[in-house]
Amino acid sequence: MGMACATAVAAAGAAEPTFTPEAFRAHVAFLADDLLEGRDIGSRGHEIAARYVASRFEALGLKPAGDAGGWYQRIGFAQAAHGTTKGTLTVTGAKGARTWEHLDDVIVNLNPAMPKGEVSGGLVFVGYGLDVPKLGIDDYRGLDVRGKIVVMLTGFPKGMPSEIAAYASDEKGSAAEKHGAVGIIAIDTLASAKRRPFSQRLHFADGVTVTWIGKDGVPYREAPGIKLSAFANGAAAEALFAGGAKPLATVLQEASVDGARPKGFALKTSAKLTQDAVVTKISSPNVVAMLPGTDPKLKEDYVVLSAHLDHIGIAPEKPGDTPATDRINNGALDNAAGIATMLEVARAMVEAPEKPRRSVIFLASTGEEKGLLGAEYYARNPTVPPAHIVGNVDIDMPLLLYKFTDVIAFGSDHSTLGPITAKAVAPMGLKLSPDPMPEETIFVRSDHYRFVQQGVPAVFLATGFANGGEAQWGKFLGGAYHHPGDDMNQPIDWASGARFAEANYRITEAMADGDLAPLWYKGDFFGDLYAPKAAKAPAAK
Repeated sequence: MGMACATAVAAAGAAEPTFTPEAFRAHVAFLADDLLEGRDIGSRGHEIAARYVASRFEALGLKPAGDAGGWYQRIGFAQAAHGTTKGTLTVTGAKGARTWEHLDDVIVNLNPAMPKGEVSGGLVFVGYGLDVPKLGIDDYRGLDVRGKIVVMLTGFPKGMPSEIAAYASDEKGSAAEKHGAVGIIAIDTLASAKRRPFSQRLHFADGVTVTWIGKDGVPYREAPGIKLSAFANGAAAEALFAGGAKPLATVLQEASVDGARPKGFALKTSAKLTQDAVVTKISSPNVVAMLPGTDPKLKEDYVVLSAHLDHIGIAPEKPGDTPATDRINNGALDNAAGIATMLEVARAMVEAPEKPRRSVIFLASTGEEKGLLGAEYYARNPTVPPAHIVGNVDIDMPLLLYKFTDVIAFGSDHSTLGPITAKAVAPMGLKLSPDPMPEETIFVRSDHYRFVQQGVPAVFLATGFANGGEAQWGKFLGGAYHHPGDDMNQPIDWASGARFAEANYRITEAMADGDLAPLWYKGDFFGDLYAPKAAKAPAAK
């Protein structure tokens, strides 16, 4: 099909919404232009992108749904960078003390809330550092870590359900804080060291750490009681276990057995961590609009369609670069294409002969590339009553380099959003496929998860692996992803963009118009954890 064709929603009437490749391409072309310099948060380019989205919302006649009746929810961010004085790890044992500097067998993580920081204490090995009461897992059982620095293995034991394991890994800081620890030192397992060698970790070790600033003016920390943390490798990791009940090599061998969880024990050493960070404050907006619902009762409930607007900006200059070297990370697919999808859905919903019963929030979030920050801020500080947000679909990096014939709704097996999505796209001849890469734990790694953590059923929609999609995903993730090659020079199939917009229109409309709002399944781990009192649907068969 050529660029002139259009896909149309199968609704009766002359005013039926249409989705054209030209309209989709126009949004992406603007947002991925070199003039926007990669849309990094706090940059002029991102502010221009935000203004573009707001102007489109305004032209469509949507209602501003940001702060103070405007289009923007402006967020303050604290951005920490490593200073000229390197952070350190000092380990003291029976044979004296030894100090390692940041990047020398140690990576000292930055705490934006504590520019000049220091924490010290005795060391306790806590296995993987997992605490999941529902599964009977407590790696802290029998250990006293109050006021101590805990040493833990990265990741989780092989055999744990991947999404639950990813949740538990993400909560390691909170678990350590809950048990009274003040610092964390992570060490590789044999498997994780093979998968991601320390030399590879060093490539990303000097980047900035960003967090949003709360309304109290304090940089947000999920576990504020954990003052500092670090990653130890090689001799530094071995020194932590010096004189202990087991040497590091024995612990790592135990952990290499499938399903094994090495038991923790107090170490015979103590440690001190220091950091000297340069913290700057920037601001960046979420852009938020609303289409009011039409049902007298249901219009008080809100479904959210979200996509992140930011990308990673301009890459640092590397040896051999010339003035002609392209260093702008345009983010055409990641995630100008997601924003284009959202804008086209908004346009179609405004133009549809019948408006949705529930109100629809359109959220162009910021700071996704820095850790899902804008979505987290909105989910925690929504501009509508939080209890009335009933569902979220997030769009991030639709791969539009082939004619997709299936879609993946990551997280679809946790709530009725799965069948809602499948039924909505079926008339298009699209199939809803299961997660093809559960080991990547994508369910907990995109903006929709921040809504999940507030108890809202949510999915992340992506183009699927069928019809050559798997090969295209592999090629993109190993090539243009997070590189200047993700630009308008890619062979993007704009008709597939229009088709993806139509699919999201149908899903959003189904969420907004259904007699029942999306529901967690009874007995689902995430539904029980984050929405224990919410009504539940019978478990999926």
